[in-house]
Parts: sequence; structure tokens; C-alpha cells
Amino acid sequence: MKITVLTLFPEMYENFVSTSIIGRAVNKGLVDIEFVNIRDFALDKFKHVDDKPFGGGHGQLMKCQPVLDALNSVKADNSYTLMMSPLGKVYNQKKARELSEKDHLIIICGHYEGLDYRINKHCDELVTIGDYILTGGEMASMVIMDSVIRLLKGSIKEESTTDESYENDLLEYPQYTQPANYNGDEVPSVLTSGNHAKIREWRIRQSILLTYQNRRDLFDKHEFSEEEKKILQKLIDEKEIILE
Repeated sequence: MKITVLTLFPEMYENFVSTSIIGRAVNKGLVDIEFVNIRDFALDKFKHVDDKPFGGGHGQLMKCQPVLDALNSVKADNSYTLMMSPLGKVYNQKKARELSEKDHLIIICGHYEGLDYRINKHCDELVTIGDYILTGGEMASMVIMDSVIRLLKGSIKEESTTDESYENDLLEYPQYTQPANYNGDEVPSVLTSGNHAKIREWRIRQSILLTYQNRRDLFDKHEFSEEEKKILQKLIDEKEIILE
């Protein structure tokens, strides 16, 4: 996979691309990451990439010309262009999996007060990582890249990416490690019992319960398997879950 980031601040990514899972994926050749400085495509001697918005308003907007020239310099037939924007759909794990299947992902990072609206039509998709404001799209693009790269085959063990929160609209069950007793706070005994059937049931139960308690929106849209339905019914009978 290839990822191209169009940004005014490529230096922000130096540690990101060389650390942990991302760094290993790059070194193993699983992903090729390149950074294109939008300012390199400015036409005037002062390298201006922004200007005042028509009609007045606060701040500056990034101009079409340098952004689109930068985009056209890297875009190919197999490219998929993503732009960080509050107009976009909220990013989630399903979208991360979709993007991990792309051959060439281009991410446009805005800055200042945003980008000229005409740039939108040159993108395949607009995405936001949440309902809050960042200084620019760079940090958001790192979130996208991290979530996508870890899904590439060979980045981490495949089973580590299939049994996680959000993968099936349920939150992940609680997990514990040594010591089994920490200052009187003990790991649930079922996890040390060696009974794998009971452990599986406990984990599904906890996953359902945690999702119900913390993310009712995910719980309500989840399609329960037959196994999950039986455990859900037990939780309802025990009045751990009350459905209206």
C-alpha cells in the first residue's frame, strides 16, 4: 500500500513514521509513505498558499491552486483521495478496513481556517475524526494512517485486529495480566480456571454488558448472533440489562 500525505508541515510526521507498529510496517515494506509539501507548489516568490475569504471573515483559507497542483502531481488511476473536513462522515473502524484495501491513499490536510470549497469536488471522500476543532489536519491524518496501517497483513497478528472494540459494534471485554492479585484486587476467577467455554461465555457477556452501559448507540445497532442472544437473554433475566 502507498499513502501520500499533502501537508504544509511534513516535519510533524518524522517520529510517527519511524516508531512502533508504523515504523515496523514501513521497514518491512508493507506500506510506502510519502509527504508532499503543498507550499512547494505555490507560484509566488513568497510561497503563499492562503488568502482572505471572499465576502469577508476571520482568518485565511488555503487556495485551490497549490493544493490541487500538489494533488495532481501524485494522483494516479488507482488513487483514492481523502480530505480531513468537518463536512465529512465521522470516521470509524469499518471505514478503516475499507481504506486498508486501497492501493494508493492520498490524504489532504487543511490548515488555517480551512480550504477553498472548490477543492472538495476533487476528493473521493471527506472524513472527520470527531466533533472538535484541531489546528490542522495533520494530527487527524495520523489517526487515519495508524488505524489503516495496523490492519495491513503482516503489521500485527491478524487475530489481534479481529477481536477488538468496534470490530462488530461491541466494545471489547476486560483483559488482565500478571499478577493475578494486585493489592487485593483480583482477576476474575473464571479467567484462571482453564475452562475455555466458560471464559468465552464470560467474555461475550462482559462485551455485551459494557457496550450496553457505555455505548448504547453501538448496542442498539448490533446484530446479535445466536450465541450472543442466549447470553443477552440471561443478562435481561438477571436484570443486568433492561430493554425498553
